[in-house]
Amino acid sequence: MELYKVQKLLESGNSIYDLPLKVVYYARVSTDKDDQINSLSNQVFYYEDFIKRNKNWTFAGGYIDEGISGLKTDKRDRFLQMIEDAKEGNFDLIITKEISRFSRNTLDSINYTRELLKYGVGVLFQSDNINTLDKDSELRLTIMASIAQEESRKTSERLKFGYKRSIEQGRVLGREPYGYFKKDGKLSINEAEAQIVRYIYEEYIKGKLGLRTICKELEERGVLARNGKPFGYSVLQNIIKNPKYKGYYCGRKTTIPDYRTGKKKKLDESEWIVYKDENIPALVSEELWDKANELLKSRGEKFKEHDVGNQNRYTYSGKLFCAEHGCSYHRHVYKSKSGEKECWNCRLYRLKGKDKGCDSPTIYSTELDEIMKVIINEIYTNREAFLDALFKRYQQYHTDRDFDLEIQKKQERIEELKKMKDTLLMLLNEGSIQKNEFI
Repeated sequence: MELYKVQKLLESGNSIYDLPLKVVYYARVSTDKDDQINSLSNQVFYYEDFIKRNKNWTFAGGYIDEGISGLKTDKRDRFLQMIEDAKEGNFDLIITKEISRFSRNTLDSINYTRELLKYGVGVLFQSDNINTLDKDSELRLTIMASIAQEESRKTSERLKFGYKRSIEQGRVLGREPYGYFKKDGKLSINEAEAQIVRYIYEEYIKGKLGLRTICKELEERGVLARNGKPFGYSVLQNIIKNPKYKGYYCGRKTTIPDYRTGKKKKLDESEWIVYKDENIPALVSEELWDKANELLKSRGEKFKEHDVGNQNRYTYSGKLFCAEHGCSYHRHVYKSKSGEKECWNCRLYRLKGKDKGCDSPTIYSTELDEIMKVIINEIYTNREAFLDALFKRYQQYHTDRDFDLEIQKKQERIEELKKMKDTLLMLLNEGSIQKNEFI
C-alpha cells in the first residue's frame, strides 16, 4: 500500500490493524542456547498466529536469524534479505518484538527504518509500541534505540571488567596451550604433549635446525598437532614465544577498542600482562625459554634482511641465500667494456666486502639461467618419472592415513568444544560476558 495513503488513513483515526496490509515478521536470538532456541520457536508461532488472526492482513512470511548478535547487521543474512524483499515491494509491514531484536546500534535502527519507509514499508516494534508509519515515530525510536545501544556498551564494559578480574585471579582464559590440561581455569601438565614441547625447545636452541625442519622431523616421527595435522611453522613459533611454558602467566594479548565493531586488535608484547605464576607448572626452564626466544628474535631480524617485499621484482629476487650466513643474495649490475651484466652477491659481501663480510662467489644471472635450463630440461625429459613419483607420494599419504583415529580425535575435539561452550554459557548467564562475545 502507498505510504501517503497509509499515513492519511492513520491520521483519520484508523488503526494499523484496520488496514489491508501484507505483513511479515522478523525474529532473532543472539545465542543458540536451548532456551533461546525455544524462545525463537515461540516467537515464530506467536507472530504467524498473530498475523493470520487479523482479518485485514495477509500473511507474507517471516525472516529468522539464529545465533546472531544484534549489534551489527552486516552478518544477518535474513535481515538483509528482508530489506531487499522490501525494496521489491513484497510486503507492507514488518512486525518484530522490540528494537533490540532489530538492532542495538542507533544509527542502524534509524537508517534501516528510513530506508524501509522509502520502499513504503513500516516496522511495528510491538513491545516498544512504536509504529514507524506514524509521523512522530522517529523521535521515540531514536530514544529507545539509544537506550538499547547504551546497554550494549555497559555489557561490553562488564565483559572487560570480568576479563580483568579473571586475569587478576590468575585464571587462564581460552583454550589450554599444547602440553597442558585445563580445569576451572587452572593448568596441569599433559605429559605426552609436554615431551614434544621440550623436544622443540631443546632442538631449536642447538641452532642447527630451524622451526620448519623441526616440523618435518615431527611429521616423520608421526607426531601431529591436536587437529590431527602436522605442526606448522606458526604453531611452533607460538610455542617458543608463549611465556606459560616457563611458568609465567600471560594474558591480555588482544583488546576490542570499539564495542560497536567488535574487532579485536593484537597488542604489542610490551602491553601483555606477564608475571611468574606458581599455579602454572613450567615445562621448560627460564634459561632454556630465554635462549630459544633470543635465537628466534635474532633469526627473525636476519629474515627481514631478505628483502621479502621485493622478492618478485627480478627473476631471482628473494630466491638466493648464502649457505654460510643465511642472508639473501642482493642484485647489482656489473659494468665492463663488454657491457652490463646482472649478478648476485651475499648481502654481507655488499655491505662489508670480501674480507670482512663474505667470501662467497659472485653469481651471474646468465649462469643461473643455464642452470635452470638444465633443471627444466631434466624435468621435461623425465616428466613421466617425476609425475609417477609424485602420484606415489600422494597415494602413500592417503594410504597411511588412519581415518578411524582422525574421527576419534575430531569427536574428542567436539567434546572439548561442548565443555568450552558450557563455560561460556555460564559466564553469559552471570553477566561476565556479552552475547556477541559469546558467539
